[in-house]
Amino acid sequence: MSEESNKLDPISAVGIVSSLTKIPDGYYAVTQTTDGSDADLWKDGLFKSKVTRYLCFSRKTEPEVVVDMKLIDIKDPLPESFTLVQETLDKKEAAMRKRRLCVKMSTREAAETAVCDIQITAKSKYQLVNYTCVGEINNMGIWYRMGDVPRSQSSHQTRSAPKTDALYSTISRIAISRPQYQQLNNGIYTMTALDDVPFMVSEKFHVKPQQMQQVNLMGITIKSLAEIEEEFHYNFGTELSIVP
Repeated sequence: MSEESNKLDPISAVGIVSSLTKIPDGYYAVTQTTDGSDADLWKDGLFKSKVTRYLCFSRKTEPEVVVDMKLIDIKDPLPESFTLVQETLDKKEAAMRKRRLCVKMSTREAAETAVCDIQITAKSKYQLVNYTCVGEINNMGIWYRMGDVPRSQSSHQTRSAPKTDALYSTISRIAISRPQYQQLNNGIYTMTALDDVPFMVSEKFHVKPQQMQQVNLMGITIKSLAEIEEEFHYNFGTELSIVP
């Protein structure tokens, strides 16, 4: 993003007004095109109409910001995640007669960039540098410019904390899983993180033979190792006696 666009606060609302004398507080109206012509979106090329429509926008700090804009035909379906600018802000009349303006909103915290400026050009072939054309209406083009969404200090800390935790977690996993190497005379020996770690059963699971009880399960008697050795002990005395 350019330095100029970064200086502009994100736009938090876009609307249409029917009278320049009834612009809501905090809104800016686009009254002229880039070449100084009237930016009335309702005007008829043949007859002077008493009806006027002017695009306006607000940069008030709100929870949501505008991240995209589209100008569609009346019969076109509304794009997914977009909201229709259907009525004027001052008189609640139809915003446009030939086309429909719709905007896409996003929470300020989730948006990295947002719409920061809107311009209207009188000639469709006229290009604005670093601006995106929304569409054309009454031989005029509506353009918007994107800019970075500024972050407060607390927001930066909140957003960076999970990344820091994730980094430490990643480092811990690497330290555990990464093999270590020892150089020996006959080559390289790989030592894993589990080498030289003693494994033993916890003392709370140790049970003395005399403390074990015989369990009868479906007629099968479960005995301890000591009981089995005592019952089936055989010293091979007979076999040993005949050996010369």
